Amino acid sequence: MQLSPKTIHNTFNFLIGSSLFFFIIILSLAACKKKYLPKPRGYFRIDFPEKQYQKYKSDCGYTFEYPVYGKIAGYDNYNTRPCWINIEFPSYKGKIHITYWALKNNLDEHIEDVRSLAYKHIIKADDIIESPIIFPERNVFGIFYTIKGNTASSASFFITDSTDNFLSAALYFSVRPNSDSLSPVINFFKKDMQHLIETFEWN
Repeated sequence: MQLSPKTIHNTFNFLIGSSLFFFIIILSLAACKKKYLPKPRGYFRIDFPEKQYQKYKSDCGYTFEYPVYGKIAGYDNYNTRPCWINIEFPSYKGKIHITYWALKNNLDEHIEDVRSLAYKHIIKADDIIESPIIFPERNVFGIFYTIKGNTASSASFFITDSTDNFLSAALYFSVRPNSDSLSPVINFFKKDMQHLIETFEWN
């Protein structure tokens, strides 16, 4: 029996359509086997200035070195006291808050205040690391707190001569806490805090 051209044409179209349909099904099934791996979130590159320092001499009887890209300013709230200062880093929206107290047989009280402030972040912190500060030749002793995670402050410390003077400091940024994006900035300014401690002297 001879098929008409129309029948041949329809049959050909059916076979082509069926083959294309099954090809799409097979391709879809093969694609589903591959796991989708989202790309990690990228952050803008941050350029940091060269590390250079200058000396600060307080009227309250101490000196230290701080970065040339920072500026000394007074506290900007009503609760300020003499000898309380900020080292401000406007380009990075960061500050190192510094408080000073003349001791009056209350060293333990001040140490506990700084410790409580550091551990106040424990709810959001991944870890809090305490590192001793010991420079007996300069009569400088204390503890450095490294606070990991999305917390308001990521580093703080106190130093004292154990009898007459007590100073504490904490690093803050005026942005929403995000340890992933802020990590390079935090590490950069932590080194400045460590340099401050290494050059700190009571007068």
